[in-house]
Amino acid sequence: MSKSQLPGVSVEACSPAPRVREPLPAEAAVELAAVFKALSDPVRLRLLSSIASRAGREACVCDLSEGIDLTQPTISHHLKVLREAGLLISERRASWVYYRVVPQVLQRLSDALLMASGSGAEVNA
Repeated sequence: MSKSQLPGVSVEACSPAPRVREPLPAEAAVELAAVFKALSDPVRLRLLSSIASRAGREACVCDLSEGIDLTQPTISHHLKVLREAGLLISERRASWVYYRVVPQVLQRLSDALLMASGSGAEVNA
């Protein structure tokens, strides 16, 4: 049964709500999806949180295995995924690698979530 055949439903009754802002462009959606995909793993989310919770939003790879029951190569793989998604940058200092959160990427994620929830109008006003 089509909508026009349903009792009390008029085809003309549906009108789109006016836009209050532009929707996310396709290119931006692809970029953000890659970042969200990197964050979709609980281990990667914990690693990012662990780095972000330290002074300077930076941590040595040697400190990141605390509380995460995985081998060092597996942790390094997850850090690589976060780095490739643009969430982290790394720097070698002597024999250790330090990871630092990229605040601009976190801000973009925050802005995208605010816009999706409808709260962006107040933030950007």
